Amino acid sequence: MAKISLDAGERNAVVSVITNAVAPAVAPWLRETWRGAEHVPATGGAVIAANHLSYSDPFVIGRFLLYGAGRLPHFLGKAEVFAVPVLGPLLRRAGQIPVHRGTARAKDSFVEAVDAVAAGRLVCLLPEGTLTRDRAFWPMTGKSGAARIALTTGAPLVTVAMWGPERIIPPTSRARHVVPHLLTRRHDVTVVAGEPVDLDDLRGRDLDTEVLTEATRRLMAAILELLCEIRGERPGAPPLDNPRTVSRPTDARGTR
Repeated sequence: MAKISLDAGERNAVVSVITNAVAPAVAPWLRETWRGAEHVPATGGAVIAANHLSYSDPFVIGRFLLYGAGRLPHFLGKAEVFAVPVLGPLLRRAGQIPVHRGTARAKDSFVEAVDAVAAGRLVCLLPEGTLTRDRAFWPMTGKSGAARIALTTGAPLVTVAMWGPERIIPPTSRARHVVPHLLTRRHDVTVVAGEPVDLDDLRGRDLDTEVLTEATRRLMAAILELLCEIRGERPGAPPLDNPRTVSRPTDARGTR
């Protein structure tokens, strides 16, 4: 496993507990296959973008980035989670970033993420913004946040694909079924990182709709290619549009 590299601001008691106790504690329930960790920069700011299959995703990709690439991920997550007593302050102490959707503070997460990347940290996003609604678990179209941060900072935008978290906590699981399911079996998970997305022709341009749409298209296409490699198959139709703006079709897509 890679040695974890932390900057001075990342060295605190909460991060120590995460890296030395919480993240290792998950290992007995996972059979992990990791590839492509060399594409995650060993130092300096970068943006990591991955597909979103399950509420277990942060643990799965977090372990890959910590122990495969040796970097502490700074996730953007729903502000509601940060409002939970005890948990919220711990997440903030660990450098995680709340996203205040639909409020006057909606831009705060972007500013904080840009500052984190500029400070040399690894910012991790799930650009679909919600669990995929695709019935065969293919990625949907993405939001532009990851591309916007990468283009604003000039940092590399590294794609990651995961397969397996959807079986750890299935999207339809009720809370009472989750713990027994988690603790009574080991789960196969595969995490693969790809080369940084080529955005050179878009850097230095105004971040208008055209530029952000193209950058996000490249990002999601790269994630899809990694996932196709893992699964050994391709989806049977174009990506679903994000359910926040377009209603969900009823057809089944791809194969499982």
